[in-house]
Amino acid sequence: PLKNSFVFELDTDPAIFLYLNPEVSSAEFENTVAHECHHVGFRSVSADLAWKSEAITPPQRSALEWMGAFGEGFAMLAAAGSPDVHPQATHKTEDRERWDRDMANFNADLKSLEAFFMDVVNGKLKTEEEIDARGFTFFGVQGPWYTVSYRMAVVIEKAEGRDVLIGCMLDPRQFLSHYNRDAALLNAKSDEKLALWSPDLLKALEPVQAPK
Repeated sequence: PLKNSFVFELDTDPAIFLYLNPEVSSAEFENTVAHECHHVGFRSVSADLAWKSEAITPPQRSALEWMGAFGEGFAMLAAAGSPDVHPQATHKTEDRERWDRDMANFNADLKSLEAFFMDVVNGKLKTEEEIDARGFTFFGVQGPWYTVSYRMAVVIEKAEGRDVLIGCMLDPRQFLSHYNRDAALLNAKSDEKLALWSPDLLKALEPVQAPK
């Protein structure tokens, strides 16, 4: 799309398409390049994702594949360089304000994503077309795939360090469970209460046990 920078053919011949706008500062352009480079790197380890070698159902596989969209939040954090730097620090004021407004919806957006994942693993969304149609609604300009996973990533990195966060990138179930643990500790000592992923979802994503 016009005015959009994006990655292309990551599984075959990785490329980055960049929209060149002379009104964009060099700092914002560098941030965009770093964001897209993280997507390339994240996809390069896709064969190592933990769940790909497990006995899981097709609906579980669909849900876990869609959790790859959490890469948007990972890329936001990577491009910022630190959880202490605003992810839109290099962007225009209106971009930062939009991000902050969207971040205020974190709890509701997390639960919307949870409902999506549950509908996938429970078979309520049956076809690939139905699943994709719903999943794409969470992109927006920088919607829940960005904001929810960014906030989760920040919580984990601040509590356990970047190495743990990087490990979570290879298994979205670990991303959810580490976030739940770290957010629960934050909730215990803060007036702000972060939403947690439900035990039902974590259970629904467990691998199928082979018959004895």
